[in-house]
Amino acid sequence: ILGLRVTIDFGSNFTLTGGLSFQTRESWSGFIDCDSQDIRYGGKDAEIYFETDDLDGFLEKLNQRDDIEYLHPLKTHDWGQRGIRFYDPDYHIIEVSETLPQVCHRFYEQGKTVEEISQLTMLSEKVVSKMLK
Repeated sequence: ILGLRVTIDFGSNFTLTGGLSFQTRESWSGFIDCDSQDIRYGGKDAEIYFETDDLDGFLEKLNQRDDIEYLHPLKTHDWGQRGIRFYDPDYHIIEVSETLPQVCHRFYEQGKTVEEISQLTMLSEKVVSKMLK
């Protein structure tokens, strides 16, 4: 779904592009010296965050699946960034949002000035100007 690929696979743990690693419950419990039953999923206390330059295209791909459980539908945060959150099979929260340069460009295309974009996004005018280049 996220377009990542496996770079190293050791069976009980594997690493994806970008350095994201996954463990089986059993291998993780061995690494942190606890009983595997003490590992809980779905705590809603953390997320794995990704950004995309094509959020609408990602949403189309996501909507073609019937095995996605959403935490919430597409939402626009107070600073203007659009994103969606859903669960992976172990109930970890995955967030996929548009990049901040995309947010700045969207606001600019709507006719907003650098100063207005800065106020909306809470980014400095210097950062906004850089993102608009």
